[in-house]
Amino acid sequence: MVESMGTGKSVVLSVGGDFHLRRGKDYIVYAGMPSDSVYSIVQKKASGYQGYAWSLYYPRKRQDIIIDGVNVFVEKVTPEDIELRVVSPTLRLR
Repeated sequence: MVESMGTGKSVVLSVGGDFHLRRGKDYIVYAGMPSDSVYSIVQKKASGYQGYAWSLYYPRKRQDIIIDGVNVFVEKVTPEDIELRVVSPTLRLR
C-alpha cells in the first residue's frame, strides 16, 4: 500500500506495506515485531539504486512516535499489521 494521508486519517499497513507520511517527508514501511514487546518501522529516504533506509524500534506500549518530524499515533499493532494515523506536524522552535 503506497499512499499519503492528511492529518487524522487512519491507515493499516501489513508487514512490508509502505506509506508516504506527507509531501516532502519520508516513506515508512511496517517491518513487523522482532519480539513480543517490540515493533519495527523502517524509515525510507529513497528507493532504487541510490535509496537508503533504516529500522526504528519501539516498545509495543509506545503509541506516540515522531518520524521525520511528523507526529504519528499508533492505534494498534500486531505481528502482521499496524494501524496508525498522522496527528499533526511537529513544530521546531529556534
